[in-house]
Amino acid sequence: MEKHIVKADGNGAIDVNGQVSPVTYTVSLKQGKGHSYEVGIRLMAPRDWLLQRGFERDAVLVSQSGARIPVYHDDGNHHDDGRLDPADTISIELAARDDSCTSEVDLMRKYPEFDG
Repeated sequence: MEKHIVKADGNGAIDVNGQVSPVTYTVSLKQGKGHSYEVGIRLMAPRDWLLQRGFERDAVLVSQSGARIPVYHDDGNHHDDGRLDPADTISIELAARDDSCTSEVDLMRKYPEFDG
């Protein structure tokens, strides 16, 4: 059974097709089975900014540590292809899940947001 540990906020940048803008994001940490960790990443981005840069379904979050993390839009209910539409809400949630950290050292190196 997974155990929720902590949430933290971070400051980074969002990269859409090579165009970058500052962004704040939230990371949440759950301890999985054994020594594994699962990090959830969520951020909100302006729909119009994303559309103007040719956003389709995914972007890259450049986190505080400099890690480049793919983040995805999946509203689960609108468009068959998952693409944004001017009729979508003005603020779009992008999210990712990372289970690549297998030790606390890895976790703190990749996500210094939790060290506080």
